[in-house]
Amino acid sequence: WFRWASGAPTVPEDHSGHGARSWKDYFYVNTDHKVIGIQYIVTTFFFFIAGGLMAMIMRAELAQPGTQFVDPNTYNGLFSVHASLMIFLFIIPVFAGIANYVIPLMIGAPDMAFPRLNALSYWMLPVAGVMMILSYAAPGGAFATGWTAYAPLSTQMPLGQAFFTMGVQFAGASSIATALNFLVTIITMRAPGMTFFRMPLLVWANFTTSLLVVIATPFIAGSQFMILLDRALHANFFQPSAAAGGDVVMYQHVFWFYSHPAVYIMMLPGFGIISEVISANARKPIFGYRMMAFSLVAIVILGFTVWAHHMFVSGMYTWLRVPMMLTTMLIAVPTGIKIFSWLATLWKGVIHLTTPMLFALGFITMFTLGGISGIVLAVIPVVIHVSDTYFVVAHIHYVLFGGSIFTIFAGIYHWFPKMTGRMYDERLGKIHFWLSFVFFNLTFGPMHLVGVDGMPRRVADYAEQFAAMNMFISIASFLFGLSFLIFLYNVLASWRFGPAAEANPWRAHTLEWQVSSPPPLFNFDEIPTVVGGPYEYGVPGAVHGVFKGQEVPAPPRTTAAATVAAE
Repeated sequence: WFRWASGAPTVPEDHSGHGARSWKDYFYVNTDHKVIGIQYIVTTFFFFIAGGLMAMIMRAELAQPGTQFVDPNTYNGLFSVHASLMIFLFIIPVFAGIANYVIPLMIGAPDMAFPRLNALSYWMLPVAGVMMILSYAAPGGAFATGWTAYAPLSTQMPLGQAFFTMGVQFAGASSIATALNFLVTIITMRAPGMTFFRMPLLVWANFTTSLLVVIATPFIAGSQFMILLDRALHANFFQPSAAAGGDVVMYQHVFWFYSHPAVYIMMLPGFGIISEVISANARKPIFGYRMMAFSLVAIVILGFTVWAHHMFVSGMYTWLRVPMMLTTMLIAVPTGIKIFSWLATLWKGVIHLTTPMLFALGFITMFTLGGISGIVLAVIPVVIHVSDTYFVVAHIHYVLFGGSIFTIFAGIYHWFPKMTGRMYDERLGKIHFWLSFVFFNLTFGPMHLVGVDGMPRRVADYAEQFAAMNMFISIASFLFGLSFLIFLYNVLASWRFGPAAEANPWRAHTLEWQVSSPPPLFNFDEIPTVVGGPYEYGVPGAVHGVFKGQEVPAPPRTTAAATVAAE
């Protein structure tokens, strides 16, 4: 850029390292958004497996009262690293991976706006994950403060805590760089004719998620820098003694000002995936497309007004409780708009129960259940009773596993043919769904009951009265974990030996399905022109995008509702 700014001749771009010509190219720095997307997805699933194995060890320990396999300090490290891997190294970045592959194709762009920054964003991620896992090798063991790293405990823990702090910094830098890249790409690189209200809802979801990331992530970065300064230089930001003048509640305010919007960072991309899957498999336009887009914007705005509902028992100002309770209930409105829009889209549709559709329907069920328990947790007298119990554990898993990871599976199955050029085994996919759905509910549903009865979370032991229920939960969790092996086998075997996929096996309308599977090196031989909406299923002659030489169809006269039966 310096040569260009000074007026000197610029060197032509070297594209020799762009794209994957063999499997070995996925292990090197590559600027192709499709390669980077697959790198993200594969890497994050390694962290998902690591976090899942830690969960299995925890459930083995909790199967009976007393100490079975690990001591309390090791247990504290297990749940801390488990949560950190699942949040910072799996859910948030795997959505970035899916979006990296799909978004440029959806908007008719040849690549992301900043390909080199895109590659850098990915390569910061393994560094973050390795640092968190390597905290086990630090003197004193892994960080054991939970993923929240509350001060002043996190300022006093052994060296492993510093590994967590730096890991969060790398993951946050990766997240911010990726979000900026998405914002610039979506704003400046849309195909001709693709107005904001012709964008697929997955693009809307990633646009609003990127706004959340850019605004919120610097707050957690600041909180962890202050922790580092407290540890290394005794800066006393969070030391509560009179001489030090620090404030531990301030840490929680700064941390949760990021970490509650982070819940929506982990949810909004999944909302976009569900919209794509349901519309294509119900053969109907999305009900209330514009309200679906506006509800995403409303969630972004309201998401910054509810952070302190995590702090009702923290000792914060009591006058802040009621406003936070009200905004927490208010944010259910735009979320409810999305639930009812998906249900209305399904109503009288020609529903194809493919594996992605099953995971989408499972998501609606479990996210709704998680949302109901969330409304319960917004009520101050209730949350005072169940705070730091397994009721909270059940709620967060219904929201983040039932709500986020089921959408991830829906997205992986939906775009697997596009990414690999192969079809997965539909029978194995459906077995994976049903086992996951049943054993997920058997694992986390009973946690509501033991939580209401007062079983504390983040403790390696418990009272004898909870023994029978915990044995049941542990057995269900082991079977739930085994169900993932079916997904793993299905994906790996199909990637290598699966039947060749059509360019558009779902008969979807969005642009990524109008090119070959996998797509060409720069996505399109020519940039398409967008002439209609992305979800006009059942509308005769409706087309989302056309290429040079294609005839633009006349505007249809009939409505989707009148012709959906033709599909």
